[in-house]
Amino acid sequence: MKKNIALVAGGYSGEYVISVQSAVTIEKNLDSSKYAIYKIIITREGWHYTAADGSILDIDKNDFSLTVNGNKIKFDAVFIGIHGTPGEDGRLQGYFEMLGIPYTSCGMVTSALTFNKSFCNKVVAALNVVNVSKSEHIFRDQPYDTTAILQQLRLPVFVKPAEGGSSIGMSKVKTAEELQPAIEKAFNEDSQVLIEEFIRGRELTIGMYRANGTLTQLPITEIVSSKEFFDYEAKYTPGITNEITPAPISEELANLIRKTAAALYDKLNCKGIARADFICEEGTGKLFFLEINTMPGQSENSLVPQQVRAAGKTLQEFYGTLLEECMK
Repeated sequence: MKKNIALVAGGYSGEYVISVQSAVTIEKNLDSSKYAIYKIIITREGWHYTAADGSILDIDKNDFSLTVNGNKIKFDAVFIGIHGTPGEDGRLQGYFEMLGIPYTSCGMVTSALTFNKSFCNKVVAALNVVNVSKSEHIFRDQPYDTTAILQQLRLPVFVKPAEGGSSIGMSKVKTAEELQPAIEKAFNEDSQVLIEEFIRGRELTIGMYRANGTLTQLPITEIVSSKEFFDYEAKYTPGITNEITPAPISEELANLIRKTAAALYDKLNCKGIARADFICEEGTGKLFFLEINTMPGQSENSLVPQQVRAAGKTLQEFYGTLLEECMK
């Protein structure tokens, strides 16, 4: 008997389009001889499945089931492919936990924590396993003073929504005059904003997942952008960014990245695939934490699929491993 798998995509954020692209790759590479795959698109307007005849069917949110031709379908597992809310920030995770349905991602608490860049930075700093850039965390409904912020932080700084991805709403600020417009831009995306000091260096990232009790780490990628920083355009426009896998770095630095990423995966209680992003500071060689991404992109050219292929694995094997692990 095939297992019924719900592949959820879409979401409520500006990353909707990226999520749908990820879902195309995931669906294409799930083994259809083992799994009956139902792609569920989640939007604020509703949660829908489009049947083979083109009819659009609603999900019953009481038990996350689907009725097709009079047959009620319940799911053995959910493959979460949503970037942003509600699939990356713990909301869907909590819902599926309450229903007792297995899913492929970190749990509710880890997802919520890692989704908020500022709160995650505070926890990671307290773990003492990696350097964390100095930062300030401000809220839309609380007063803030840009002069006081710049007395605490040295320019340039990055200004970004605390809860957001794909570099949407993010700015690099080089002068005091640029700070307020950058804050307003970030507040257009989120009610919380993170302002952190810029670390000059090499951007390096590693994907990892646990299966059968063993943490598998994928080859490290170096991201070399021709733009000022790895923004939305640089991430999703071919040719702007050079992503080199495996990264041309020393074995000493590679081992440091692997050791640090493994510690973060374990101490933050990650599950499924997670990607840890770092900056190796120019001149000092110090490793700085950028973020843990618990719902990394899965479109054909995304970093994790590149790393899976570089490791000599197929995406079918990889996605199958993630599904089987969550159903144990």
